[in-house]
Amino acid sequence: MNGEKTKGVSGRLDRLTNFLKEATRSEKLPGETVTEANGKARPLTGQENGAVMSIEDEEVDHGRMKSLSTMWNNIHGKLSRERGVKDPTPPQHVASAPAPSPAGSSVREQCYASGQFFFEYLVVVSLKRKTEGGYEPQITYQFPKRDGMLKFQKQEEEKTLKAITLFCFPEGINWTPLTEYRSETFSFVLTEVDGSRRNGYCRRLLPHGKGARPPEAYCIISRVACFGLFSKIFDEVEKRRQIAMAMIYPFMQSLREAPFPAPGHTVKIKSFIPESGTEIISLTRPLDSWLEHVNFHTLFHCLTDEEVLQVFAATVMERRIVFIAEELSTLSQVIHAVTALLYPFTWQHTYISIVPEILIDVVMAPTPYLLGVQKHMLDFVTDHTDLLIVDLSEGAENTFITSMGDEHTIIPRKLEEEILLALSAKNENSTPEELKKVASEAFLPFFVKTVGHFASHVMRKGRGQAGVFQKRSFYKAIESKATRHFVKKFIQTQMFDLFIQEVEQQPASQEGFFHKKIAEYQEKRKAEKAKKT
Repeated sequence: MNGEKTKGVSGRLDRLTNFLKEATRSEKLPGETVTEANGKARPLTGQENGAVMSIEDEEVDHGRMKSLSTMWNNIHGKLSRERGVKDPTPPQHVASAPAPSPAGSSVREQCYASGQFFFEYLVVVSLKRKTEGGYEPQITYQFPKRDGMLKFQKQEEEKTLKAITLFCFPEGINWTPLTEYRSETFSFVLTEVDGSRRNGYCRRLLPHGKGARPPEAYCIISRVACFGLFSKIFDEVEKRRQIAMAMIYPFMQSLREAPFPAPGHTVKIKSFIPESGTEIISLTRPLDSWLEHVNFHTLFHCLTDEEVLQVFAATVMERRIVFIAEELSTLSQVIHAVTALLYPFTWQHTYISIVPEILIDVVMAPTPYLLGVQKHMLDFVTDHTDLLIVDLSEGAENTFITSMGDEHTIIPRKLEEEILLALSAKNENSTPEELKKVASEAFLPFFVKTVGHFASHVMRKGRGQAGVFQKRSFYKAIESKATRHFVKKFIQTQMFDLFIQEVEQQPASQEGFFHKKIAEYQEKRKAEKAKKT
């Protein structure tokens, strides 16, 4: 980066490190119904009738948060300084579906707040040519279009919508009309000042027409993390878009009023398409809900098992990691897969699966992060101190452009061999579900064996009382010297700290998936010891 590019970086870094902080999100598990195209729901009948599922309130874990409002103000400020443009006015002439009736708006808002709806927004983002040259992403369709908001609510919504356009087209304004463009689906995360997280699912494709034209993007904003499910929804939206924009509304209206299914269950949407008649669209949520937003194929395709293990090790130590690729889908899928390997822990620091060009200075931040950067912006990543840069490009000469050099020594040797052995169960023809099973069986046992004894070292004064974690006795209880050395470092991370804080506040008895695996492992060890005696 030359002197002109670095001018003013330090000032921008102060702002970037203030708002690029992420946290975790819980999700809701509504039940199964059939929603008609007219918006009316009916109970399942006959074979459709499944288990009754309750709608659970969403719990938001508060950590180090990123303010979306602050983010847009910083983005706009940087735009104004570096490009000399005026404050862009909110998109005019936005094509939108009819808004929900005022009488039902409060009920619908409450339903969405409790997690009943699949999504909050569907928008179509198109590239519009600017008079001074280049293109500007603008929202040309929005569903639903909300009316009756207060002034501050409207202002916040406008900031959110502007941020969405930024993440749908992170490359900036320099586009050339195309005659061919390979469709791609990717995702991003928006974190509000109150700690709530929303997932952005985006599909970019070339709109129907003749001659060269810029691509457009469909984007769904939802509090639900389920990448595969929304990919199928995009298929249905795209099919209706080919007929007419107006055909999108009935389908999305039905979907919006359908409850989100519990893991392993299905919601059925009834929709009408001209010349095809009425269709029943089944949307099934994966049984393993903590892996439902993940596709491991791209991760295992881009990296060898040994390289995956080194990336995992650096992530566990909460280091600064940059992933490089040209395809947006590659970046988002790999970063989501890497964070999924941390289960039951959650990445607590800056997390941007696709860094927009205007936010590239975030790579200079000194705090831990996981960033996805398109390859044409690699030259902006100049500070290689304490940094792991992973090149995901096909045929990359060096997968690790830069590293700290100790990534292969972080995981204890015996446990490393066990992970690699478990990963060897996959092959090129493994299905997405098979890859999820392999990943789970490779990495979850690692945490079970290293820190799975935590519950025995949370001291409680009485039943129902908050506990206190005994750190020293916890790591001293580990027999293996190599494992103990790793754990002493791991318990200093924010992901472990937040995990154990939640354990301290919760009842002593737990029934989660991780606790189930711990119990199975402990029973297995008891049986092995019994055989020896």
